[in-house]
Amino acid sequence: MNEGSGWVQGKVALVTGGAKGIGRASARLLVAQGAQVLISDIDEQAGERLAAELGAAAMFIRHDASSEEDWQRVMDVLRERHGRLDILLNNAGMLQPGGIEDTRLQDWDRLMRVNATSVFLGCRAGIALMKERGGSIINLSSVAALAGRDDYLAYSASKGAVAALTRSVAALCRRRRYRIRCNSLHPDGVLTDMTRGGFPEGIDPARLTIDSDPMNRMCLPEDVAASVLYLASDESRAVNGVELRIDSGQLVMSI
Repeated sequence: MNEGSGWVQGKVALVTGGAKGIGRASARLLVAQGAQVLISDIDEQAGERLAAELGAAAMFIRHDASSEEDWQRVMDVLRERHGRLDILLNNAGMLQPGGIEDTRLQDWDRLMRVNATSVFLGCRAGIALMKERGGSIINLSSVAALAGRDDYLAYSASKGAVAALTRSVAALCRRRRYRIRCNSLHPDGVLTDMTRGGFPEGIDPARLTIDSDPMNRMCLPEDVAASVLYLASDESRAVNGVELRIDSGQLVMSI
């Protein structure tokens, strides 16, 4: 998969939570492979910097992905600028620890809104713009949706909701013959700005990646972006409703 080979040449993509981490790596790769990318995020400074770095093929818009009004505004921009949407990466999300005994209702509600409601709103808006031409919707879930995490209750539940929503959207689009594919990605540990803060002081996170040891659980945002590119491209045209794990085999070794 070489830069410039054009896996998504001429396609229009929206990447939510695109200013940092997995979203940033995905936006970079999609642009490198020929797409026009609208980057959306609540972090305006980081988003504007990335759009400037990527040049004319990218544009940034401030977007609270949990807001129905913001989704309408973003869709209006896509209609006016491109007249269509081919790729939607629902990546915006947050990470917060806590088990069943210490998770407050307000924390649960916030996580569900940011991680799950945003994907519901995105899929609904994306289908409305894609159904005439078809497209690919990619939802960021987590391996935590597939295996229990006692210390990340609300996060795991929100990502489980994303996985179930993805299957339902894939089934509906197929039944209605929309030619829209909807798949979910399930990374394990990804070395991003958000996760770096969770490591004890004195530990180099880079030493915990699969580059250092295949038994490690951490990968890089670029590893996830490569899977985004595949699902966004026509190379995956027969792939629909799948749960693609990016966990270096962690789940299969959990028993």
